Amino acid sequence: MDIATIIGLLAAFGLMLSAILQGGSLMMFIDIASLLIVIGGTIGTVLVHFPLGDILGAFNVARKAFFHKAKSPIDTIEKLITYAGKARKEGILSLQSVMGEIDDDFFLKGLQMAVDGQEPEALKDMLEKEIEYVIERHDKGADIFATIAAYSPAMGMIGTLIGLVQMLQNMNDPSSIGPAMAVALLTTFYGAVIANIVANPIAGKLKLRSASEVLDKTLVTEGMKAILEGENPRLMEQRLHAFVSPKERQSNFG
Repeated sequence: MDIATIIGLLAAFGLMLSAILQGGSLMMFIDIASLLIVIGGTIGTVLVHFPLGDILGAFNVARKAFFHKAKSPIDTIEKLITYAGKARKEGILSLQSVMGEIDDDFFLKGLQMAVDGQEPEALKDMLEKEIEYVIERHDKGADIFATIAAYSPAMGMIGTLIGLVQMLQNMNDPSSIGPAMAVALLTTFYGAVIANIVANPIAGKLKLRSASEVLDKTLVTEGMKAILEGENPRLMEQRLHAFVSPKERQSNFG
């Protein structure tokens, strides 16, 4: 579970709730008509914008914002260097004995292709194609949440206009002005909350998760190609270190 995401959401909603309670009852900020306009309208417009399958897939991808086990690129590089040394000493088929150590499907696929005798360039092309699909899938998920963030304030503004029209048409009835103003203001509030506390932060977190996952897969791709080519592990390490920041680099060769 991603602690930063959970703490961030709890802090945002908690502080906002505290501010509300300082000024009165929470019930002042609950209006069913406003919720229907903003949530229903946002769902409807997003369904128009994207196919249903993409939307359902985006919510599946969104789990990465809450449940994600970060992978250290240095750990991946160290494994690749170890496997490179083993392959040079014992042959590429010796890597079959380490497959049980790998819990990543992409890494395991690269190892299996190497053991099966795949050509280096062919292996790289196939793995890079899979990376492209991962990027496309993740970008689509982030785009859907960014679209939710764009539409929800717009639906809030529509709700505001509805409330103002209702208020202006009933100025002779003072009892109707309050409910109409509540719809007018709360729809804007709901739209801003959905966009800025939920949708936009999730979209940003998904982009970061995607970049981290793509980096890990790129390291595996470059490493497995180098192993198949019989590259010296020291040179291979230097090449893979180019993908990480200097302060993270740790050499296995002193």
